[in-house]
Amino acid sequence: MRPSHGEANGTTGGRAFINELDDALLVRREHPRDEDLRGYYFRDITAIVHSYPFRRLKHKTQVFFAPKNDHICTRIEHVMHVATISATICKALDLDVDLAWAISLGHDLGHTPFGHLGESILQELLKERGGFSHEIYSLRQVDRLINYGRGLNLTYAVRDGIINHCGEAFEQSIRPDFRVRDLGAIERLEYYPCTWEGTVMRMADKVAYLGRDIEDAIHLGVLKPDDLPAEAVAVLGRTNSEIIDAMVKDIIACAESSGEIGFSDEVFGALSLLADFNYERIYLSPLLTDFHEYFERMLRILFDYLGELFARCGADFARYERERNRLAVRFGDYLAKMEGFYETSERSWDRAIVDYIAGMTDDFAIESVREIMLPAEFESLFEKL
Repeated sequence: MRPSHGEANGTTGGRAFINELDDALLVRREHPRDEDLRGYYFRDITAIVHSYPFRRLKHKTQVFFAPKNDHICTRIEHVMHVATISATICKALDLDVDLAWAISLGHDLGHTPFGHLGESILQELLKERGGFSHEIYSLRQVDRLINYGRGLNLTYAVRDGIINHCGEAFEQSIRPDFRVRDLGAIERLEYYPCTWEGTVMRMADKVAYLGRDIEDAIHLGVLKPDDLPAEAVAVLGRTNSEIIDAMVKDIIACAESSGEIGFSDEVFGALSLLADFNYERIYLSPLLTDFHEYFERMLRILFDYLGELFARCGADFARYERERNRLAVRFGDYLAKMEGFYETSERSWDRAIVDYIAGMTDDFAIESVREIMLPAEFESLFEKL
């Protein structure tokens, strides 16, 4: 067991940031296991890093779709940025760095191909069945889907931080919500994390992407350095490193003075101005929005095709090979490997298609649509002649 709260959560500037929930609950796993020298939360870190969804993050969009430029941020870089920022703040506040790292690395495992656009498309496709959110799906990944339906058996504190991270909400300051919940039953993103570390990570998510998205946009010629709003630059700086440095120092100073995780009035005003600028000039820029219809068309094609394919083949997994395209074969293989999960744990195949699509990388989604339209087998039919 890690040290007691008084030992593990020290004081900064005379303030103690103490997690009110008992340690025994925070480190609880669904399936008890003998712990080892790594400790509870570092063990969770290693489990996440070795998982397939974590590996796929390197080929998933952060902002700019299917990037071929090695210097443009992908989803895996984003989670590493969040982890380092969270760890820095937690070090300053004498919080559990391993817990912050674990939540950070797991928080975006549920992101779809094509980033938030892909998420909004799946949300629309599933609106009659409860919708879709990457936060809830990230928890589904670590609890249910990874390891062919066995999940990762993570601690309660890490699972709570993952589902309650909601990095798109812009509050000026927050505190943990020290209540125990059935995390798997959460259907709406209306709660805060139950630990200080989870709260820090929720704020670090915003710190990580605002400046980096600007850096990428400048690199691609979408923005010029002088385009940034002068009022925000005066407070936060102009480069990604300056913006991160200003916000991290402000979070630490505010925590010391207010006992909450958040920003001063001056920095929050500049941050809000910068966020509005990013939405107008980057996220809603023609460079991205002009291609929205293409990505929506691709995900709808995948959704409809796999639905029709499953309606024909069901759990007769050998039939998928007769379709003579690699997507059908791979989907059939996925269903065969997950049969025990959907038949026994879920008692339904209803979510199999969404689970499969949401797990795709950008490139795999694009390749899969090509397979539907013109299978690679067809292209090679006459090569032997």
